[in-house]
Amino acid sequence: MSWKDYLQQHQSAHLEDFRDFLAIPSISAQPDHQADVRRAADWLAERFRKAGFTAEVLPTAGHPVVLAEYCPYPNRPTVLFYGHYDVQPADNPERWNSPPFEPTVVDGRIVARGASDMKGQVMAFLLATEALIATGNLGLNVKALIEGEEEISSPSLPAFIEQNRARLRCDMIINGDSGQLSETTPLLSLGARGICGLEFDLTGPSHDLHSGSWGGQVQNPLHAMAELIASLHNPDGSVVVKGFYDDVEPLSAELREWYKRIPWNEEEMKQKLGVPEFYGEVGYTAWERITGRPTLEVNGMWGGYMGPGGMTVIPSTAHAKITCRLVPQQDPEKIVALVRAHLEEHLPKGVRLQVRVKESGAPAFRMRADHPVAEVAREVLTELYGVPPVETMFGGSVPILSTLKQLLGHDPVSFGFGLEDELIHSPNEFFRLSSFEKGKQGFAMLLTRLAR
Repeated sequence: MSWKDYLQQHQSAHLEDFRDFLAIPSISAQPDHQADVRRAADWLAERFRKAGFTAEVLPTAGHPVVLAEYCPYPNRPTVLFYGHYDVQPADNPERWNSPPFEPTVVDGRIVARGASDMKGQVMAFLLATEALIATGNLGLNVKALIEGEEEISSPSLPAFIEQNRARLRCDMIINGDSGQLSETTPLLSLGARGICGLEFDLTGPSHDLHSGSWGGQVQNPLHAMAELIASLHNPDGSVVVKGFYDDVEPLSAELREWYKRIPWNEEEMKQKLGVPEFYGEVGYTAWERITGRPTLEVNGMWGGYMGPGGMTVIPSTAHAKITCRLVPQQDPEKIVALVRAHLEEHLPKGVRLQVRVKESGAPAFRMRADHPVAEVAREVLTELYGVPPVETMFGGSVPILSTLKQLLGHDPVSFGFGLEDELIHSPNEFFRLSSFEKGKQGFAMLLTRLAR
């Protein structure tokens, strides 16, 4: 039997396995779901064993890691697959069309938290290797490192990799936390932006005050927060923070020409995103802004009364969360320090500031376009889609990529099948079943060719 026939015959069973995996609310950011995170790790390890691997759930300082190995060939190369089994929170349940952890298939899409980011990618890789093992077509050694903390910036994984270097030794690395440009256009990502982040509180009075009695006399922390947040950007979209751009290398003329070749339909994209117009740093194209330039974004801002009706108070506190996406040469710790200094310097009168660094931070990652594994990935994607992949950098961040390169000595090549419109980190996240099937085929083709 060919591996393609195996995948076809087991299609229904594989979908049910995917449903079971998605039903586990492995939310790494929320302590109430710690047991669910462990349950997802146990489920995944057992599923790897069923596929023919040896697999263990190994402890870290935080959530556990699943390490699976199929290494029967002493004299053949070894590929290491990286992925994660944790998912984002599924807040605002009223905005979900179906419960986020009750996977629902609608119009060729499976809707659930983590479907696209990235349980679908993990399952596609696992099932591809199962098909190759079952049909005697896996001709190289395979290891899988699946962590449970990517959605909280992988704070425990660097130490785990450092402690397990010998066991993780490999000849090439595949990063499955990636995607394609569209259903018809493949993408070969040659890097990802870095990340750092913090959250902060503003405190005014010791308790909420009657706005009629104290309005106009006591600083309102919400007013101060709005003023402080507004101070972070210029009207043209650039970041005000002193020193933010100091280490940013200008985009070369060659790179800017390369960016111009990437397809971009502005009107179509505005419709997909539901925005009346685009906004961003002046002087740069869309792709330059979202992959080649650093950013500072407010991810959350809250405080005061948010229930039904009105409540005439001056709240005692206000809160915000910020993350920065970084480009090469920017140091995450330095950027956090610069943002903190800006907040302190521009703090409005009448409030106190408390800052907490929440993200572990990671530098940007870049790899060369002629990397031999990237060449094979390029061939596979061209065959799968019928057209060569668009080559660019990834605007998001996969914090562990630079760590994998540093500690294991290989550039991780990104190879995944999520799409940008699949509402990752939003209500009603979904994964196309066509992408699930294409992912299984793609990983099987990639592993077969890497074995040669």
